[in-house]
Amino acid sequence: MAQQKLYAGQKLREIRTQLSLTQKAFAEKLGVSLPYLNQMENNHRPVSTGVVLALAREFGFDVTELSTGDAERMVTDMREALADPVFGADPPPIADLRLAASNAPAFAKAFLALHRSYRQSHERLASLDEALGRDGGSPQPSPWEEVRDFFHYSDNYIDDVDRDAEEIGKSGDSGEVAEGLLAERGITVAVEDTDLLRHYDPSARRLILSRRSPAATRRFQMLHQLGLLTHNHLFEETLDKARFHTPEARAIAKVGLANYFAGAALMPYGRFQDAAGETRHDLERLAARFGASIEQVAHRLSTLQRQGAKGIPFFFVRVDQAGTITKRHSATHLQFARFGGACPLWNVHRAFETPARFLRQLAETPDGLRYLNLARDVSKSGGAYHAPTRRFAIALGCEVKHAAHLVYADGLDMTAATAFEPIGVACRICPRPACPQRAVPPLEQRLVIDPNSREDLPYRVVP
Repeated sequence: MAQQKLYAGQKLREIRTQLSLTQKAFAEKLGVSLPYLNQMENNHRPVSTGVVLALAREFGFDVTELSTGDAERMVTDMREALADPVFGADPPPIADLRLAASNAPAFAKAFLALHRSYRQSHERLASLDEALGRDGGSPQPSPWEEVRDFFHYSDNYIDDVDRDAEEIGKSGDSGEVAEGLLAERGITVAVEDTDLLRHYDPSARRLILSRRSPAATRRFQMLHQLGLLTHNHLFEETLDKARFHTPEARAIAKVGLANYFAGAALMPYGRFQDAAGETRHDLERLAARFGASIEQVAHRLSTLQRQGAKGIPFFFVRVDQAGTITKRHSATHLQFARFGGACPLWNVHRAFETPARFLRQLAETPDGLRYLNLARDVSKSGGAYHAPTRRFAIALGCEVKHAAHLVYADGLDMTAATAFEPIGVACRICPRPACPQRAVPPLEQRLVIDPNSREDLPYRVVP
């Protein structure tokens, strides 16, 4: 399998600017000529192995920063946007998209925002929604989408919030520490039989948690409230930088930051990362050690993206029974579709059939990368006979080159190509010609329809 060339011109310029070096001085440090550095910074040449090693040796730079992050996400997002029929059947080649994401990220984001506005306008017109005429006729992303993109392009890691939350869990049980910190502020914590997961009464200075919730949920909700009470200034500063378009988006993002704080306090970065390595990322052992749920642990593993202390790059996704993605993040090359559901060939959909069991899957994406995927049902009882059960399944995965660090790889034969199931991201941008689960044709491929022959699909996909 050919190694994909690495173009990272913008990142090289950012590093040089941060170090306050001229191109000539930077080239000398990297051991390359000035013209060669100029060509790399303008993405006319890929970053060489020697330059990658020099970045690590001379500056202690985490070289994984060159190949992950905004550029990969934007390429996937642009491919999905360009799959819209409005662009016709001749989309730009992926090489052009990579150049745009690397060289002109602001333009790429503007293109995505424009397409999102078009899509929302089209949907509003189709449903006779008069909202198009509001706010001067300029459609904005929905608050939920705006917040999703904020965390998506922050690599699901908020450094200041993560480090402050870590201090709470450094000394011991974060739940006990949180309750003590609340008590110092004159706030009592009560557990009662209520439908609400959490309710804080500021006048009575009383925090009520639901007895029907698992202990991990109660602990998480207590830390969430502690974050709102003790780190409101930090949340507000972070929200100011994000510049959300609506008060609703800002409010949703604040809840997201408080949730992030709670997860980071419950599973402090350093302690949690050490424990993950020690247990070989055994989710059940980590959940027991930190008093967290399986879903909380899986989500936290996907956020270990601190500069200079990164964990294994994981992707994390949560889906409902209809296949709709309700949570998503990827620190890997695999990026999820912004709209619609997950590929039906993923094992995450089968997790609903086997409650409380882990399912393993070896999978290969169309770009030739291979992954170890883990899926599990995480349905949530309402805590009462008449209360509805919320049904979800989660998937956690990483490239197989990291598989030795996961207990879930034990006993799997990763030497045979036939052991890897072909999976994709979204049908419209998946190039696989013979997928029995394909829902719609791929936009980037030509179709052949033969009225005298029928296979699994009523058409054949040809390159």
